[in-house]
Amino acid sequence: MAAAPAPAVLISEVGPRDGLQSLKRTMATADKCAWIDALHAAGLREIEVGSFVPAALLPQMADVAEVVRHARSLPGLTVLALVPNLRGASAALAAGVHKLTVPVSASAAHSLANVRKTPAQMVDEVRAIAAWRHEHAPTVGLEIGLSTAFGCTLQGRVDEDEVIRLAEQLVAAGADECGLSDTAGMANPAQVRRLFTRLRAALGERAGAAHLHNTRGLGLANCLAAYDVGVRAFDASLGGLGGCPFAPGASGNVVTEDLVFMFEAMGVATGVDLPALFAARETLRAGLPGEPIYGMTPEAGLPLGFAP
Repeated sequence: MAAAPAPAVLISEVGPRDGLQSLKRTMATADKCAWIDALHAAGLREIEVGSFVPAALLPQMADVAEVVRHARSLPGLTVLALVPNLRGASAALAAGVHKLTVPVSASAAHSLANVRKTPAQMVDEVRAIAAWRHEHAPTVGLEIGLSTAFGCTLQGRVDEDEVIRLAEQLVAAGADECGLSDTAGMANPAQVRRLFTRLRAALGERAGAAHLHNTRGLGLANCLAAYDVGVRAFDASLGGLGGCPFAPGASGNVVTEDLVFMFEAMGVATGVDLPALFAARETLRAGLPGEPIYGMTPEAGLPLGFAP
């Protein structure tokens, strides 16, 4: 039997963080761990398992250290956590994460709503996190998801020149890479193609992942546009769970199942097994009974004779 091809793209699952933080209800710790187990069994090898924020602000994430410890037991899995500041970063490092992701917004209005700091202040925060990481856990990765890079529901248009300048400042401050996030679901394929082309020209190998939303039905089209200009890492959420609680109307992460199907149907290997990914939906449903989940591919089923 021929070995499976090496993944050509990295699908980073963000449902256990981005998906759950947007819900009013809280998923039980055991159910979170079972969900992460199912995602890992499907072949996902990078999962953002939670965020290190005060439980009073996001009670859905109160058990994040326990979830990290469980996820670390899964072989070959890169365990990510979101951290908004140095305090969160130090707690995440103590819990044993493999990679930190810091949300920095290109929109001043969203930045103040999300982390109560201006973008310039967040550059300083990233510098402090990078220094702490270098001293205490130099092997841990540090990435930036540059939020509202394509527009903001609070501010409206976001200047593209400022997006690129901010990305350059964040890498200079010590981030390993910086990607772009369509937090408010306002992007279109031409814009995605243009801005990721500029990001890759400015940052080279430090240009990071595409985090795109399907709020207005353009999620997969935007992922394909990013792929066409060289992006090879994509965030997605099982069942399309999630959005941003600090950006009104920002619903609809790209559905992991649909994104994997699109790439596999194109002959682009993801390393993810689609039937096993569909099974993970049932684990998610068991942990969040009655919660709406989305996805065209799992509802329609795989085409007759489909061979990834």
